[in-house]
Amino acid sequence: MPDDLCAELEAAGLDPDEVHDVVLRALQEDLPGDGVDATSESTIAADARAEGVFGARQDGVVAGLALAAAVFRVVCGDDVVVTDRLADGSRVVAGDVVMRVEGPTRGLLTAERTALNLACHLSGVATATSHWVDALEGTRARVLDTRKTLPGLRALQKYAVRCGGGVNHRFGLTDKAMVKDNHVIAAGGVVPAFEAVRAAYPDLPVEVEVTDLDQLRALLEVGCTEILLDNMDDATMAEAVRLTAASPTPATLEASGGLTLERARGVAATGVDFISVGALTHSVVVFDLGLDLQDL
Repeated sequence: MPDDLCAELEAAGLDPDEVHDVVLRALQEDLPGDGVDATSESTIAADARAEGVFGARQDGVVAGLALAAAVFRVVCGDDVVVTDRLADGSRVVAGDVVMRVEGPTRGLLTAERTALNLACHLSGVATATSHWVDALEGTRARVLDTRKTLPGLRALQKYAVRCGGGVNHRFGLTDKAMVKDNHVIAAGGVVPAFEAVRAAYPDLPVEVEVTDLDQLRALLEVGCTEILLDNMDDATMAEAVRLTAASPTPATLEASGGLTLERARGVAATGVDFISVGALTHSVVVFDLGLDLQDL
């Protein structure tokens, strides 16, 4: 991958080698082994060149355009020029041009689907996130992603959440402990579970899930500073915020479980700090981008 794209990916918090691996695996699905694009090879002259115009076909937020550019660079090498590429995180409306690519026609068409698959999916994540960000505007609450990501694409999906204005939760099981309901059952309660993690990993952040206010009170008494409010109604969450504010323990509160965009404003009005939404990544609808080819 070229140095300029590597530097851009690193600046965005992505590992260029991991991105390169994703691109290669995706291309391998279309070109297994030493395969060739049979349709393009047989219908297009070897010396034919064209310009491809990427256009938005709906309103939203784009992400993954750097990856799309990387696909064309991998397929076409230095014989491709990428221009007019919008920055990831840009808001667009239907009809906007988001990127242009110029190069060998065969190579552009070979790379087209892989480039679109990546950019459409990540733009879908960014757009879905932006809807939550817009709904929460003017409140203290921030929208969080979760670990409910597609296998192998977590770093890219979490990057797209950032492009949409959201905040990343923990990346995996080692950078933060999260005590969920099954851990609580196994440990014999929220406090024993919290204290077990804190004893074993004293420097690791710990968040504990609660389902009622009694569990919340117990955790505040032992100094838990990150608490997840699971499947609570708005009135109960508002009381949780009040209890936390009155406690000597400064703690952040995260709302989770069955939340919808329609409920976003009401949940934020309770005063919680974060709203976590698995749907940002596990059931996102792709963003509609298209590539129109023009002969040179």
